Formats: sequence, structure tokens, C-alpha cells
Amino acid sequence: MRARKLTFAAVALAAGLSLTACQNDDNAMGQTDPSAGSSASSASSSGGGSASNVADQGGVKESAAPDSVGSTSGGSASGGSGSGSGAKTGKCTTDGLEITAKNDYIDGDPDGTVVVRLTNGSGADCVISGFAGVDLETSAGTINATRKGDPGDPYTLKNGKEIDFYVSYPLNKTGGSGVSITGLVVTPPNETKSVTLDWPGESSLPAGDSGNGDQVLVGPVGSAGQGG
Repeated sequence: MRARKLTFAAVALAAGLSLTACQNDDNAMGQTDPSAGSSASSASSSGGGSASNVADQGGVKESAAPDSVGSTSGGSASGGSGSGSGAKTGKCTTDGLEITAKNDYIDGDPDGTVVVRLTNGSGADCVISGFAGVDLETSAGTINATRKGDPGDPYTLKNGKEIDFYVSYPLNKTGGSGVSITGLVVTPPNETKSVTLDWPGESSLPAGDSGNGDQVLVGPVGSAGQGG
């Protein structure tokens, strides 16, 4: 009986030790390693902070980029405006001018006068100065007008405005047919392209003056008034 009691006691002791070991293992498995949790938490916190920083930095860059572009654009626009306002105005051209002529002779004047008007229809302001080339087409040939007067300073002819000059010529008071004038050829200053107009003045020149261009005179642009 004593031997059996010892055996039962030994078995009970062994079972108790085994149960205690199992409980210790379960506790070990269910327990979280503080250092591991701390590392994970730290990594999560660090990762979140890094993402937030990237977003913030990205936001700063996004916001700074338009400011930077706007500033550059503003400077460029200002420079462009300054450059445009200082751009050189081009000269008036034959193609950009509407050229007309009218008789300006008044009874009692010693000579005949025709006024030639140059109207700027180019769509932009232009600069004009000096003398236009003027030729009279006649039954005796072409007569080149002689320049008379001071050419003056360059003048800015605004779009839609006009400027005039005069052409004077001797009147035919001989009573004869004289030399018939058939046309007026005008070449704007500093241009080579001409236009031919109907002659609006008196119909003829004295026969003796048909080859004398000194009697046909042209004044500088602006010499017969200007419209602005």
C-alpha cells in the first residue's frame, strides 16, 4: 500500500509539473514583446510623419510654383509692354496710303494749285517726312516737279489721319490750247511705288513751259495743312 501511494504521488506530481509548464507556455505565447510593440509603433509613427512631410512639402511646391510662374509672367508681360511701347514706328508706304488730289485754285491766284492728300489707311501709325515725287503727264511728255521749301522733321501720321502737300503750276493764259495735262503721278516720300491720279487742276500749261520743270513746284508733306 505504501508503494502504491508513493507511485500515485509521483504521478500526481509529474502531472502538476506538466500542467504548470503548459500554462507558462500559453502565457508566453499570449504576451506581446514590449520592445517589438515599441518598434512597430515607432516605425508606424515614423512612416506616418514622413508621408505627412512629403504631402506638406508637395503642397508647398504646388503653391510656390504658381506664385513663381505668376511672378515671371507678370515681369514678362511688363517687359513686353515696355518693349512694345518703345517699338519703332515704321515709315508710311504707298500701299498703306490712300492718295487723292483736288483742285485748290482760286480765281485771281497767279498760279494754279493742286492739293494732294495722303490718308493713312494701313491700320497702324506711320512716319512720313520730306517730299513726294510728283510728275505731270502731258501731251508733250512727262514733267518732273521741282521741290520747294524746307522738308521739316519726321511726322507721325496716325492711322486714319491725313497729311497734305501742294503742287503749283503756271496757268495757261495765252489763249491757245497749250500743253494738255493728262495725269498726275505721285510717289510718297522714301518710296519707289507710284500711283497715277486723274489731273484735277486746270487742263493745260503754257506751251512754252512744257519742258520747264522749274515752273511746276511741289512742297513738302504738311505744306498744305494736315489733319492730325
